[in-house]
Amino acid sequence: MTRLPGRLQHHPFADMIRLRIDAQGGGRSTCSIEIVPEIHHNPHDVTHGAVLYALADTGMGVALYPTLEAGESCATIEIKMTYFRPARAGLVRCETELLNRGRNIANLDSRLYLDDKLIAQANGNYAILRPRPQDPKTSAAEDLL
Repeated sequence: MTRLPGRLQHHPFADMIRLRIDAQGGGRSTCSIEIVPEIHHNPHDVTHGAVLYALADTGMGVALYPTLEAGESCATIEIKMTYFRPARAGLVRCETELLNRGRNIANLDSRLYLDDKLIAQANGNYAILRPRPQDPKTSAAEDLL
């Protein structure tokens, strides 16, 4: 099972794609996936872009989570992903940095490497969600929006 910080101890999707959290702290994170062709490849025999996207998205969330106050959560608003090279096999490492943390929105940058060569880059914006006082007419999930 993937070991995640604090409130993110259980992450079934990360486990399914074999994503690892290698380091976290100071608005940064390092995550990785060892590419297994039988699991991660698309029909063109390269790693599916969604695997790399998931690695960047998770890296951003892991870098952002320690900046959240008790009760706060975050959600992806948008990510722009640029792919430079294909990944066929090996360890893909994602290094993420928090660029700006405002009250309501955070911006992060991820760079993905295979054998120390840059293969993709992503920039993402995340909503900072705070719980509202419980309204008996809405669900708890709706109160986070």
